[in-house]
Amino acid sequence: MGRRYFGTDGVRGKVGELPITPDFVLRLGYAAGKVLAGAAGESRSRPSVLIGKDTRISGYMLEASLEAGLSAAGIDVMLAGPMTTPGIAYLTRALRLSAGVVISASHNPYFDNGIKFFSADGNKLPDEVETQIEAQLELPLDCAPSEQLGRARRLDDAGGRYIEFCKSTFPQAFNLRGLKLVVDCANGAAYDIAPHVFHELGADVIPIGVSPNGFNINDGVGATAPDALVRAVRANHADLGIALDGDADRLQIVDAQGRLYNGDELLYVLVKDRIATDGKVDGAVGTLMTNLAVEQALERIGVPFVRANVGDRYVLEQLRERGWLIGAEGSGHILSLDRHTTGDGIVSALLVLAAMKRSGQALEELLDGVTLFPQKLINVRIAQGADWKGNAEIQKAIADAQTELKGKGRVLIRASGTEPVLRVMVEARDELDTVQYAESIADTVKRTIA
Repeated sequence: MGRRYFGTDGVRGKVGELPITPDFVLRLGYAAGKVLAGAAGESRSRPSVLIGKDTRISGYMLEASLEAGLSAAGIDVMLAGPMTTPGIAYLTRALRLSAGVVISASHNPYFDNGIKFFSADGNKLPDEVETQIEAQLELPLDCAPSEQLGRARRLDDAGGRYIEFCKSTFPQAFNLRGLKLVVDCANGAAYDIAPHVFHELGADVIPIGVSPNGFNINDGVGATAPDALVRAVRANHADLGIALDGDADRLQIVDAQGRLYNGDELLYVLVKDRIATDGKVDGAVGTLMTNLAVEQALERIGVPFVRANVGDRYVLEQLRERGWLIGAEGSGHILSLDRHTTGDGIVSALLVLAAMKRSGQALEELLDGVTLFPQKLINVRIAQGADWKGNAEIQKAIADAQTELKGKGRVLIRASGTEPVLRVMVEARDELDTVQYAESIADTVKRTIA
């Protein structure tokens, strides 16, 4: 059966609308609990699940609903409070728990929220397990006998445990003393974590985006709004700026000159560092959106490159299938599977800083010879379920652009997996072509199905 509620990154939507309602999330918790209990079989130990959340106001409500549903299914619950998505993945594995759950809509605005699950090994749930949960959702909600109900308790040292894990991924021989860093936490889950990591490694840290109020997550700060970081780096004469998103699985970096480095460029930097330290990199995975210049640069240094569908889930699938270790999205999801099971903005930043320390070079120098092709990405909000693939006008606009750009650029149109948005991307050697064809397609979409 197809999945009705789970998308590419768990269950997500606008708060108060199905499926992000307290009654549905209670049922989701119960269904997930029943599936976990079934997987545990006759094991003596009761399954335990860790719940973390970002800083959205709706997190309180959804946390309570999830806890109730899991408890009704006989599952013990540990509550981490505000915690990054990769932090929950790590703690679930480290504490030998049955699963982890994150209440977050990542880079989306505060009025959205979502639920994503991690398995006991810190990986996102396989499709077949999500399908089992959806099947359980169709059954009546029940309640375990009182003596079998789950218990709940706070995990008071969650932040400290995760901070130590992050620091452990930075080489023992190095420190960050003498480095002034602006760290932008997007008023999100890392607000009381990321500044401590970099400070405890020796950096002089100027934190921004660390005053969450339930409504300001990703609002003008963070990896999706890097202008705030650029301004802060310049104003504080900092060496570098590090921007995370609301759940801290994305990373963007700004240098002292205010130049922004995205996930495509950071992937190249990390691959070069691995070659310098390990002598070889079997291959790297990007996405359909990865800049063509990075693909060509990797080929020049002898590293095979494969494009996955957009979404860190699909990058991870390709890495596992090929037995490779490193992949990334331009948005800043960077996967280093010998460091963590999932994308982690803090850990990725530390890997980049280690590469700079090892080489003695600035980011700009590490990317010498790599000049990104101009890309124009336009997000067009469309009606839910709109058939853009079957729209003749849109398809003609796409075909016309592809014909004109043949051999000198490419067009990529895709629907977002997390919100009702059509992403229009054009990449070409000539910036005028890039803008012209992207705007032409986007205007057609707006006129026909927006």
